[in-house]
Parts: sequence; C-alpha cells; structure tokens
Amino acid sequence: MTGTVQCISPIDRSVYLERPLASPSEALAAAARAKAAQREWAARPLAERIALVQAAVAEVGKTTDRMAVELAHQMGRPVRYGGEFGGFNERASHMAEIAESALAPIVVEDSDAFLRKIEREAHGVVLVVAPWNYPYMTAINTVAPALIAGNTVLLKHAAQTLQVGERMAEAFLAAGVPQDVFQNLFLNHDTTAELISGRHVNFVNFTGSVRGGQAMERAAAGTFTPVSTELGGKDPGYVRADADLDAAVDTLIDGAMFNSGQCCCGIERIYVHESLYDAFVEKAVALVKTYKLGNPLEAETTMGPMAHVRFAQEVRAQIAEAVEAGAVAHIETMEADDGGAYLTPQILTNVTHDMRVMRDESFGPVVGIMKVSNDEEAIALMNDSQFGLTASIWTADTDKADEIGEQLETGTVFMNRCDYLDPALCWTGCKDTGRGAGLSVLGFHALTRPKSYHLKKG
Repeated sequence: MTGTVQCISPIDRSVYLERPLASPSEALAAAARAKAAQREWAARPLAERIALVQAAVAEVGKTTDRMAVELAHQMGRPVRYGGEFGGFNERASHMAEIAESALAPIVVEDSDAFLRKIEREAHGVVLVVAPWNYPYMTAINTVAPALIAGNTVLLKHAAQTLQVGERMAEAFLAAGVPQDVFQNLFLNHDTTAELISGRHVNFVNFTGSVRGGQAMERAAAGTFTPVSTELGGKDPGYVRADADLDAAVDTLIDGAMFNSGQCCCGIERIYVHESLYDAFVEKAVALVKTYKLGNPLEAETTMGPMAHVRFAQEVRAQIAEAVEAGAVAHIETMEADDGGAYLTPQILTNVTHDMRVMRDESFGPVVGIMKVSNDEEAIALMNDSQFGLTASIWTADTDKADEIGEQLETGTVFMNRCDYLDPALCWTGCKDTGRGAGLSVLGFHALTRPKSYHLKKG
C-alpha cells in the first residue's frame, strides 16, 4: 500500500479531496514515459509547441469561475478575487512571445571557413514541485517555458492544492499536448526523492520551504541534476521621507495582507522614515480594520482563512512572542477569528529584530513596522535577514531608489510597488531564498543547456 494524500479545506477542516499516492514503481514508469516522449516532442517545430501550450492556457481560461471556488475550498482565498487566470495567462503568454528569440542560436561566426554557434537544447524531463499559495501561477512559471523549450514535464503539486495539478493536466490534454509530455503525479517525499536521486529526471524546479529546498538538493547530491529553488522570504518595504504616503500605505499593507499574507513576495516588515512614521501607522491600522475576515465563499469576505491551521498557529506564536517582548498589537481580535485557520490580520509596532516576527518567515497576515532616521539605517535593517527575494522602496527619487537598490541583498528591487512578478524580468533570489532563474529570457536559459558547434567547412 502506498497510501493516500488529503486536502483538508481551511473553510471547515473537512476532507475536500483525497487521492491515492503513486507507488515508486508507478512514478518511475511515468518518468520513463516522459523520457521516451521527450525526443519526439522536442523534434516538433517550436511554433507548434508554442501553439499547444497557448491552447492549454486558453482551456484553463474557460473555467475561471470554477477555479475561484475550488481555490477557496483548497487554500482559502475569497472568491471575490476571481482565481488566478490573469497572472497565469500573462506569464505563459509572455514566455510564448519571447520563445523564438530566447531560444535562438547565438551565431559567433558563419563564414566560408567556419560555422561557430551556441544552441539551446532541452534538459529532458523536468520535475516541477509546485506550492499551494498561488498554485496555478507558480506552476505555469516553469511548466509553460519547459514545454515550449522541448522538455517533458512531471508536475507534483502541493497536498493543499491537489486539484490544481489535475485541472492543468486536463487542460493540456484537451489542448492536444500528448499525455506523456505533461503528467500530473501524486507523490510522497520519499518517492519524489527517489525520482531525483535515481536520475529519472533531468531538472528540478521547487518552490516551497527552506527545509524542502534542502531536501531537494540532498536528493540531487552527486547526480549533477540542476535544482532551481524559490524558498522562504521576509521581504521588506522602505518608505522614505519623500514618498507618496497614501500610495505607500495602500500598496504595502495590501502586499502584506492579501491572500492572508501567504505570498512568496509578500511584505513582512516595513521601515518608515521618522517624519512619516506616525501617519503611516495610523493609516495602516485604519485600513486593516476595514477588512472582513470570514468564509471565502461569501462575496463580502475580503480575507479568508489561512490555508491550514498549523500555518496560523505559527503566525499566532510569532505575534504572541513579540507582544510578550514589548511589541504593540493594533488590531483587536475579529469576530470570525476562531483560534484556528481564521486569523485576525495584525499590525505590530515597537518591534525589533530580536523578535522572530521580524526575522523568521511568517507567511501570514502580520507585519511589523519600524521607524528609521535615514537611508543607511533602512538599508542595514533590510539586509539584516537570512532571506532575499524582493525589496520595495517608496520614494519620488528614481536615482536614489537605484542607489539604494544596489546595496540591497535581494533578487528584485521594486520602487513604488511590491508583490508583483513581472514575467519579462528574472524571478530569482539570494541567501536562504534559494537560487534559480524563473521567467524572462533567463528562464528559458535555465530550462535548457548550452550546446556549442564548431564546424570547420571544406
């Protein structure tokens, strides 16, 4: 017996879905089929692969209402936000648009004497281990360019969003992508590790926890299989004295609280110049008090439950420890807060970096706000983290934002915005956030290997 995997709905803690896990032999057989199908898939014209992926994306777009409801059941996002098709389509479409140029050979010389060039060749079988927080968008980040580049794909989705992998597989099959070219698998940790350590896949893309990323790298140790990771984050925002205060409050607080704070690049700590600090806190608290915590299936709900009780427990623990150490909590417990997955969003002041809420990833609806006196102090605090995914600077001075950005240990620098993934730019991180290059031209380069040709003519 290989057992089953369950999705426990955060709405009412009921079993929303249960699926049988693939046995090790079934998983290896799927990988073998993917390997066998890859050469023929890669031999298809690039334009044909692009068209099939775009058709699959369009298939997903036919069911956006269903998507929103299913996501509410699986991970708690309110139906009022309408699912993820906008970002899903934007990312896949951009990668389709740039594929021809991104995958084009680099011709160094084409003379009467030599043809020297660098081609991009697909890795082979790509294993995508996707997270639950933005389950469609995070998966398509790799699935679309991997398939377009000529790889076959095995998708292992998070237990919390089992249905997403199934829906994507249905869409790709309906669009005409061969069944063995894109496969959705239900796997436990040991079988996933066996696929990697046994060299049954040629590239691994993992989005999740630091511990999970470490497990992927251990499984790949000695195999020379590339492992791309996007792991934890503790993304900061800095509000300079010349910032547009209202815009900074609205955007940074939304970046901290949207999706119940369960965003890879969500804002988890904010540093505000002393001249704006009091006004920023006052406006931020007033904004959060307007939120409606409740059942995500109800139209008036603006904040649903966290995806799982244990995630909410960690956030509650960080808040309680901070308050005990002297932090001030500004939001009273909301009526729908049940002590479980339904968690009151919280703003904390009088916080320090000695507190876990300002050091450890929270991945929930809480943000600490600190006062700073100058750019140097803000930069030091922003860099005082084991993570490095994004950082947001609020200022009217683009040159100053660029200057500050050069000093930040991060994968992306934002100015006057946050919590957005631009598919034309490389999605990457540093430190314990992991390493990799998603989307953009570099995303295609990560999902292929360079192959050099030095051909002497005559």
